[in-house]
Amino acid sequence: MEIIINEKQKANIQQAANLIKNSKQAIAFTGAGISVESGIPSFRGEGGLWNKYDSNILSLSRFYNNPATAWIKIKEIFYDFFGKAKPNAAHIALANLEKMGLIKAVITQNIDNLHQDAGSKNVIEFHGTCSSMVCIQCGKKYESKYVDLKQLPPHCSCGGVLKPNFVFFEEGIPSDAYKNSQNLIQKTDLIIIIGTTGEVMPAAYLPQIASNNGAKIIEINPQKSAFTNSITDVYIDLKAGDAMTEIMNNIN
Repeated sequence: MEIIINEKQKANIQQAANLIKNSKQAIAFTGAGISVESGIPSFRGEGGLWNKYDSNILSLSRFYNNPATAWIKIKEIFYDFFGKAKPNAAHIALANLEKMGLIKAVITQNIDNLHQDAGSKNVIEFHGTCSSMVCIQCGKKYESKYVDLKQLPPHCSCGGVLKPNFVFFEEGIPSDAYKNSQNLIQKTDLIIIIGTTGEVMPAAYLPQIASNNGAKIIEINPQKSAFTNSITDVYIDLKAGDAMTEIMNNIN
């Protein structure tokens, strides 16, 4: 289906394509909005998951106190539902930009593994991932696809309860993800922000640091975010897949 874009959007898409082609250390920074076209709703805002579910299911203290109850909703949202999602045009475009040597990495706030499924190799999962689980007793990790979720909560071979290997409320950012993100942010000359409100801390600080260091900021978001009127240099108000398809058409 043909993408309908206006003259301002065309100009911004061309400007974004030129910035990407001329950059030396470009990275992408993605949030829940990039996965909406894959059928995964965002957490916040209209139609967000936290309008349907109690966000306290991801409270770390509640999980420790009653993992069996927490796991009922965790399985429903993050394994039954998320597990059916496939990468969309935006995920695939970022993977192709990496193959072309035009971006160095993706820093994602998402836990859905869709960047890797699309073919991206250098992905920093700032908030962890659904694709693995960790024992809260001994720390052993398991690939989620091999864990039987018929009996909840799932257990480790040591008898401990397994927890999804993503960041819960009251839990810190994984140290390697934080360190690797900071290293990329200090070096980058261009960030492609896709589908994030800019409200989740400390992730939202990363583009701000890059901008303060002189990096250019491209933002793709149907609605304005906390970044739009503060650090964004080129704003494209389109869905992620449409915007990235048009940008790739202008690069190729």
